[in-house]
Amino acid sequence: MSFAEALRDFDLHLRAERNVSPHTRRAYLSDLRQLVAFVGEEWEPAQVGAAQVRAFLASLHGRRHPATLGRKLAALRSFFRWLARAGRCRLDPTADLPLPRAPKSLPHPLPVDDCVALMEGPRGPARARGEWLERRDRALAELLYGAGLRVGELCGADVRDLDLHRGEIRVLGKGGKERVVPLPAAAREALEAWLALRRGPGLLAEPLFTARGPRSGHARRLGVRDARRVLRRRARAVGIADRVHPHRLRHSYATHLLDMGADLREIQELLGHASLSTTQRYTAVSAERLMEVYDRAHPRARRRESRAGAVRPERSRS
Repeated sequence: MSFAEALRDFDLHLRAERNVSPHTRRAYLSDLRQLVAFVGEEWEPAQVGAAQVRAFLASLHGRRHPATLGRKLAALRSFFRWLARAGRCRLDPTADLPLPRAPKSLPHPLPVDDCVALMEGPRGPARARGEWLERRDRALAELLYGAGLRVGELCGADVRDLDLHRGEIRVLGKGGKERVVPLPAAAREALEAWLALRRGPGLLAEPLFTARGPRSGHARRLGVRDARRVLRRRARAVGIADRVHPHRLRHSYATHLLDMGADLREIQELLGHASLSTTQRYTAVSAERLMEVYDRAHPRARRRESRAGAVRPERSRS
């Protein structure tokens, strides 16, 4: 069997049997095509051994982040395990390969004041881009921050998934898992204002966010890249220097909920995390923020040691 045939069948397996997201499917197939380009198109999947896989990953070392290398190895493992189960290759060449160690990084939420500024948007002349565009962009920002949605969940939602009367939205998350997320009042108001411009027959079947105005005659769904551009443009307009992207608003949503006393299990359900360990990252962020506040504000606080080993002394009492 050629690689082209194997990739076509593997793509069908990912869609029909594993029900992975389109983004994951595209990433896995892209990683596998890179392997094909490395070993040569004349090779068959059954000819690839551990030596070829190691050489492929080694060729990327230093040019890719460890997390990216880990994802590529995960794609190869998924592909060769599927081939082995289907009897299309005798051995899995990725079986004994360890995952690259990626440095642990904490989420970086936006400060609350920046989130508020982002929601309210630009004022005066900076806002004169069209009423429908301003309403759409505000509704998009309010939904990302107010419900903690993934950008793919937001862009995949239709108007029928929204229930403004009950104050909730139904989204399709990772692995095709559906969940219902409550909406805060500000998000409900922004969504209601956005949809008020789009009244008409067939609205329920349309995408929740469109890339064109209500009178354009074609409700093209807003894409993931479009949503990222909306946030970048809005952040610049309100003077936020930090990089703002949809997932950072999701981090901000979770961290701010935790700071206000929400239960970790509840946050896990709201975010749609399969494992509590994924949600627990936000406890480290909150603890770090508390220590910073303590060090900055408490009169008896001692500054923690710097890397050079220096300790800032307590303030002298006069």
